[in-house]
Amino acid sequence: MAWSTSQLAELAGTTLKTVRHYHQVGLLDEPERAANGYKQYGIHHLVRLLRIRRLVDLGVPLSDIPSAETTDEQGKQILRALDAELAASIERQQRMRRELAAILDDRASIDVPAHFEELADDLPEAQRSLLMAYSSILTPSAMSALEEQLSAPRSDVGAEFEALPENAPEDFRRQLAQRLAPEARKQQQAHPVLRDLEASSRRGRAITRSVVVQAMVEFYNEAQLDVLQRVHALLSEDDAAGT
Repeated sequence: MAWSTSQLAELAGTTLKTVRHYHQVGLLDEPERAANGYKQYGIHHLVRLLRIRRLVDLGVPLSDIPSAETTDEQGKQILRALDAELAASIERQQRMRRELAAILDDRASIDVPAHFEELADDLPEAQRSLLMAYSSILTPSAMSALEEQLSAPRSDVGAEFEALPENAPEDFRRQLAQRLAPEARKQQQAHPVLRDLEASSRRGRAITRSVVVQAMVEFYNEAQLDVLQRVHALLSEDDAAGT
């Protein structure tokens, strides 16, 4: 008994349009036609179509199916490449699931880049936002250095800086900068990659500077920015003096 195109498609769990497309691209041979002009498919067409569908379901592109069906090295290489692609996809999806689990456990972790979830609750909102902005420009090694730096216990002077009100007196800002400068120097020495964010960026210098400047202005108040400028000046003086 011969089958029509629609019957063949139904047996193979596919569509009439798909069968016709396989004919067009040369994957499925055209069958003989009956006297009335209708196609007549046999068991070898069904087996061939099922084999094609199996390879398609495994992710093999139609253009690679003829090569993938061979037993030579080229066919094996196509399947190995597909396997490697699937392994990478699985790893990516597993990472996404871990990140989603962290967000479900702690909503605050959505406010920080990946791998910073455990720090989310301990970081001020401004610092979380700053990290998100930096993740768009810094290299993975620089972000890892930031993670290591922020994982250390926050010092008293660091906490004072984060809580500094915008109307803090000038004398207090100056004293805070003097106390903060040695800590900033230690952080630079412990994490040299963070000393120059432009050099540690995966973007151009101009776009990197624009992100850093806008982020600082947006997420720190005027008093905090003033303290940071004072700290930078103190460090620059030390550098110039060779200390």
